[in-house]
Amino acid sequence: MGLRDLFATLQIKRHMGRIDNIPISFPADLLKPRHILVCLPEGLRELTLVKQFLPAISGLFKPADISLLAMPGIKVYDIYPRKGFQILTPSVDQLTWSGLPKKTYLKTLTDQKFDMVLDLNFQSSFFTSSILLNFPTAVRIGRGNHLGRPFYNLEIKTKYLRDERNIYRSLLETLGTVMNKPVDGATAHTAN
Repeated sequence: MGLRDLFATLQIKRHMGRIDNIPISFPADLLKPRHILVCLPEGLRELTLVKQFLPAISGLFKPADISLLAMPGIKVYDIYPRKGFQILTPSVDQLTWSGLPKKTYLKTLTDQKFDMVLDLNFQSSFFTSSILLNFPTAVRIGRGNHLGRPFYNLEIKTKYLRDERNIYRSLLETLGTVMNKPVDGATAHTAN
């Protein structure tokens, strides 16, 4: 573990101690989000998989505004459609030297009043962890057995361990079942 990782770990742990877990109303809070932040993965393969599920995410949470948050240094403008989505990518000057988002960038995000954060980045990331901790009143959804509390207030476990396509599909289908909404497009792209 390098000095940057050590500093980022200390910052995250310090922030974890200050966060209050606010209870969510289940499933009511899933049914009424207005602004959703989707944390994207950093790998090209995973980004391509997530792109296939964007119609399902849009349909599931219609009419919410959906913003896609790319990992620092990852250019997704060529991969992702601009129509219907706001793409957010932090620049180098919006990050601390340890790779965490600066307070000014976090304020920019919190000013958008996201009431749901959907973490589709299954790799451990100090950046994503910091983002999740800065939305204590939002519904924060992630894959089970990944980060846990206080990062998520709703974890969805699947039977899939390494098959990202099926993990994404299972997450969305589970949300659709809980919300009593059909998930359009979540099963249409399961073939390689």
